[in-house]
Amino acid sequence: MVHLNLGGEPLEAWHAGREAEPAGVGAAEIKAVLFDKDGTMSHSEPMLEALATARVFHCLEALDHQAQRQRRDVLEDLLRRAYGLTPAGIHPASITAVASRGHNLIATATAFAMVGLGWPEALAISEDVFARTDALHGQGSQHRPQATDGLADLLERFSAAGLRCAVISNDHEEGIRDFLAIHGFQRHFQAIWSAEHQPCKPHPDAVHGVCRELGIAAGHCALIGDANSDLRMARAAGVPVVLGYRAGWRQPPPLEPDVPQLHHWSELTVSLSHPEPGVSMGTISSDADAIGSAPVSGCSQA
Repeated sequence: MVHLNLGGEPLEAWHAGREAEPAGVGAAEIKAVLFDKDGTMSHSEPMLEALATARVFHCLEALDHQAQRQRRDVLEDLLRRAYGLTPAGIHPASITAVASRGHNLIATATAFAMVGLGWPEALAISEDVFARTDALHGQGSQHRPQATDGLADLLERFSAAGLRCAVISNDHEEGIRDFLAIHGFQRHFQAIWSAEHQPCKPHPDAVHGVCRELGIAAGHCALIGDANSDLRMARAAGVPVVLGYRAGWRQPPPLEPDVPQLHHWSELTVSLSHPEPGVSMGTISSDADAIGSAPVSGCSQA
């Protein structure tokens, strides 16, 4: 049996039928780990900050072309707050950090509507702005997302323990696959659940969908994310071990205090125990040989 430990202490299972109280039933048996991508697996903030800034610029340019210059300051304030652009960086709970492209598009159109544009016009302008700036997102960006510190070592340890892994993200599938390929992580992942999949995050059925791809029940999974929406989704889906990751942004994400949290992947360790109670088989060290796994399976269905 495989268990996860945080700071040397075993992570206990949460009762699948209760939302607010730990079951207290001992260490959870884990067969797979589900990872959020942006802000968890990847340092995406420089890329997302450049993308949001460009969107603001093109939105203001479009407003000028619509003879609405007097509303420029109001629109800029609305967009910057919606996108989470602050002097300290991207707010980790903002729509830029957490939401899908579609949700960002609707928020942008809403900002245009709030300064007086009709909805058809607001939506058309927003779609044009996003088309102009989409190239700034993903691995083609000048600010290509880097893997968070220690992730490569953690994935090796997970593979050595026989754990299966999946990405569950509101990024597009192409962006997820590119990130995994560039950093050499494909062999560690057996499934992807992206913005193209239905339902997408944060619906709990997104968890069940990616678990079907893995062939492992949600009750034997752990989920690691940097947003409360991820953590609540996981609990609602019956995931017994839910972890908050805090080191992916310049500003620490405002996570619920009752969720176990980590600041570096080295805090998370794996232990194997014999099926017979009380017979321990020790901890998998960071230099253990990785067990080869199949490439990421096809997950392109909507």
